[in-house]
Amino acid sequence: MANFRVVPSEVDETKIKERDPVKFALEAAILKARDIGERYPDSLVIAADTIVCLEDRIIGKPRDREDARRTLEALSGTRHRVITAVGLYNKNEKRWLTGFEESFVRFRELDASAIEAYLDSDDSLDKAGSYAIQEVNDAFVESLEGDYDNVVGLPVGLLRRLLESFLAGEARAL
Repeated sequence: MANFRVVPSEVDETKIKERDPVKFALEAAILKARDIGERYPDSLVIAADTIVCLEDRIIGKPRDREDARRTLEALSGTRHRVITAVGLYNKNEKRWLTGFEESFVRFRELDASAIEAYLDSDDSLDKAGSYAIQEVNDAFVESLEGDYDNVVGLPVGLLRRLLESFLAGEARAL
């Protein structure tokens, strides 16, 4: 088994100007991978970025509790997209590869007390869309189309395919 470590990226996603949701997520993932790759140039870096989209509006992590409340109110009763982009990067080999997974989540109509109870749990403040599907489950989610792991934040099937391609030499050169 290979050794690995989790290293937080210092990329400021608010500085990404791209407004297309898929392109935004892909750019964020590769920027994060490159940021970590600078510190660990011999390593294969795996980075991911998950965003929630309501129509074409990108919803990232909330600024505060009030922002999280507004987001959950906006998502109430809607079908929204969850996009996770994955970036693989090795600085010394000058190779990178990206991909993305897209899922659709339909929320139930949420009442104020359900939103407040969830906000009290503090699970909303570091999550795109202000929720963690593994925490809200059936209380918020009416239906899910696509990969559950994608909505959690790491589409394992996509990651497996990207790793196989990367290790087989099918990455882009820088």
